[in-house]
Amino acid sequence: MEYLTKESFIEKVFDFENETEWKFKGTKPAIIDFYADWCGPCKMISPILEQLSKEYDGKVDIYKIDTEEQQELSAMFGIRSIPSLLFIPTSDKPQMAVGALPKDGFIKAIDEVLGVKHPTQETNLN
Repeated sequence: MEYLTKESFIEKVFDFENETEWKFKGTKPAIIDFYADWCGPCKMISPILEQLSKEYDGKVDIYKIDTEEQQELSAMFGIRSIPSLLFIPTSDKPQMAVGALPKDGFIKAIDEVLGVKHPTQETNLN
């Protein structure tokens, strides 16, 4: 899991200073967690994202953006409540989800939005 600044976001995700149309720069699907240190639900999902970053290592990049420190990025995505999670497939438009998800919710979104199956494929999503 990696924390993004404006500079690393431009380098790894999207160069919004030079591009007007969404053009993902990553080579793997990604999730961006927009969070703040004071946010209770953000603290709840942080260990889940840590687990998922290990389980999907090499298949999905997981990033975090501190909305307090990176206000320009938060404003660009219209972040009004946190946690907000941006799911970025490699060849399609990103999709935003707002609010804390349980682990199986993340696994389902990674499967459906990013097109990446959970490494064990034994997880019960019901």
